[in-house]
Amino acid sequence: MPEKKTSRRQFLKTAAGAPLIFSNLRAVPSANGKLSHAAVGVDGQGWSDLSSIASHANVNVTAICDVDTARMARAVAKFPDARRYQDWREMLEKEGDKIDSVQVATPDNMHAPASIAAMERGKHVYCEKPLAHEVAETRAMVEAAAKSGVVTQMGNQIQSTIEYRSAVVLIQQGVIGKIKEVHAWSGASFPGKGRPAGADPVPATLDWDKWLGVAPKRPYKKGIYHPFQWRSWQDFGTGPLGDFMCHIMDSPFKALELTAPTSVKATSVPDDWASNEAAFTENWPAWATYEYLYPGTKWTVGNTIKTFWYDGGKQPPRGIFGFNDGTQNAPGGGSLFIGEGGNLLLPHVGSPRLLLDSKNKDVKLPKLEARNHYHSFVDACLGRGATTSHFAFAGPLTEATLLGNIANRHHGKELKWDPSALKITNNAAANGLVKRDWRRFA
Repeated sequence: MPEKKTSRRQFLKTAAGAPLIFSNLRAVPSANGKLSHAAVGVDGQGWSDLSSIASHANVNVTAICDVDTARMARAVAKFPDARRYQDWREMLEKEGDKIDSVQVATPDNMHAPASIAAMERGKHVYCEKPLAHEVAETRAMVEAAAKSGVVTQMGNQIQSTIEYRSAVVLIQQGVIGKIKEVHAWSGASFPGKGRPAGADPVPATLDWDKWLGVAPKRPYKKGIYHPFQWRSWQDFGTGPLGDFMCHIMDSPFKALELTAPTSVKATSVPDDWASNEAAFTENWPAWATYEYLYPGTKWTVGNTIKTFWYDGGKQPPRGIFGFNDGTQNAPGGGSLFIGEGGNLLLPHVGSPRLLLDSKNKDVKLPKLEARNHYHSFVDACLGRGATTSHFAFAGPLTEATLLGNIANRHHGKELKWDPSALKITNNAAANGLVKRDWRRFA
């Protein structure tokens, strides 16, 4: 018998085994002025997020959830009074009137199911990057946030650093004039060679079916998917592009006020990945290069602007940087703004630099106050200020990122994107990857 699939809406209403009653009312902070917080995924990045959010003086950690109870140990030790769950659906049901906010730090394929369910219950959501696993899921996240009116924040915390914010200010001050193009890159690489045969015993602490979540079923293999290797697998992660583009292209999106691309093309991928069906259908490429075309803005030259992405050790051609010393090398990751009046280099993570022959090259960095990405989320939930990577901003950035992961499976072909229709208009096979059905799991 084939696996049963379901729509996103049906899944969220029935996946816990009983109908879930959603509230569209905005969550109200606890009467004592503290935020009652719950966490889905509490080790790895989840531990970092939880610790950072909980470091705010007005946060109470009320509930924690992880599909692997062994990975709860640090959170249990630090928050002994928090109630513990292995199923986020059960946590949302039982804690519905006791929590104000939820963080989601799971493999990428479970970001949207958990986040949307929380938002539809009126809970503020801090979700790790990228927002979702599929383009259509990302759009559903943005729509759920708008409908519920809750506070949201994506976990691209580097956005809040003074270095990244300074680059945005400098670009918008016009220190290198209007921008002609942007190059961005990361050294990240998560290669794979296809699915291994056989199965291993599932650890007693791990609920494997819940870990798989909405992804198709497959056998457990030790050290292949869980706890971190999932990034290289198409069913669970979004590869190097998904891991870092939401960090590094964030500043160009902010500075230039980019929206949705009109086209995307994977210009190069590894031959040994493209020619290996097992890897091509299961894993992401170890590296790739991409070209995006966006509508121009008031910060750009002309009616359109191209951006370029490189990962897995690939970088922009050295000649475009404008280094004034032959011994200088590009950083392992970063972004490069090519302007009418010179180039601005923003290392990942480092202070922005104006390169050779840039006008205003002696300009001083702006004096900005420190900002805590996590505490900004808490403050906004408590009615003080606003978040800067809310889903209305993070959604288009994530959609562009995930379009690249469609393009790499149709490398060499320019894919035309219609954001209003949520459709790739010139390639039916590629358009079939914009969304997928969710598996119902126990």
